[in-house]
Amino acid sequence: MKKYIYIPALLLLAACSQKPKDKTAELADLKKQQADINAKISALEAQMPQDSSKSTDVSTLALKSSTFTNYVQIQGKIDAQDNVMAYPQSPGVITGIYAKVGQHVSKGQVLVQLDNAVLKQQISQAQAQAALAKTLFARQKNLWDQKIGTEVQFLQAQTQMQTAQKAVDALSQQADLYRITSPISGTIDQMDLKLGQAIQPGANGIRIVNADVLKVKADVPESYSGVVNQGNNVNVVIPDANDSLMTKLTFAAKVIDPTSRSFAIEVRLPQRKTLRPNMTAILKIASYNNPNAIVVPVKAVQKSENGDYVFLNNGGTAKKLNVKVGNTYNGQSEILSGLKAGDEIIIDGATDIEDGDKVKVLKSASY
Repeated sequence: MKKYIYIPALLLLAACSQKPKDKTAELADLKKQQADINAKISALEAQMPQDSSKSTDVSTLALKSSTFTNYVQIQGKIDAQDNVMAYPQSPGVITGIYAKVGQHVSKGQVLVQLDNAVLKQQISQAQAQAALAKTLFARQKNLWDQKIGTEVQFLQAQTQMQTAQKAVDALSQQADLYRITSPISGTIDQMDLKLGQAIQPGANGIRIVNADVLKVKADVPESYSGVVNQGNNVNVVIPDANDSLMTKLTFAAKVIDPTSRSFAIEVRLPQRKTLRPNMTAILKIASYNNPNAIVVPVKAVQKSENGDYVFLNNGGTAKKLNVKVGNTYNGQSEILSGLKAGDEIIIDGATDIEDGDKVKVLKSASY
């Protein structure tokens, strides 16, 4: 009994150990057959003729030489060339206001008078002293001309007269400190003063703006210091005024601000009624210009490991052509090499085709 039970157990163990080996061999054989079948399919597909009637719809662009300009775009604000605050130079109480907001004033015009009654009395006394000293000097001079009196008496009278006149002049200059005068010719833009109000130097003043001479001020990042210079062409866009103009950069600072790492620029503006100080302005500064460039839309240029390329329409067939791209601005790319005037490049549909594919031009344009 022990003999018959032992032999089947050995056979069952041997069968279990051989079964996995058979499946592994079978799987390997199937994979080999699959690889052979795929290779035969690929070879047959390559030998079959292509369907010449199948094509891809595209739009093309006929190239010609044009001007390409690259711009640096900076935001700034409009400021008046002359925008100042006029302050009194001495504290006092306002006794007279001779101008109002919106009024055009001239340089040196008195706008506000402060109380200087005490100084006026001192000036009157000084003027009386000066008049007396002048009379005494005139009489002493007459005597001296007649060789009467001494030279010392003559010099003393002359000195007293000059001293008295200087005292009058000093008091008059001091009296000028008790009024506000316009330092420039312009228009009063801000004034909040009232009769009887006590004001202080540097605290209460009048803003005067000469809006006839405006400029745009902006700060340019240090990275553009090599391409933004005085004299560059600038397109100034004022969104709030719905206005724009072409001009030149009138000033570019040579020193970089160590805190902001930028440098200041200015653009003078012509007189326009639509422009006001503190308006936002967009400066498009021409940093590069090529008057004879080949320019293509950015979407026409594709990238690969071997570099940039475009597709040409070569008589209804797509032709892949490597190109060298220069500057890019506003959706347009400058082509430095690879294309020439007269080439017809594929724009729309370029991402759906390969080199040698048939194409059908639905729309064609030119620059």
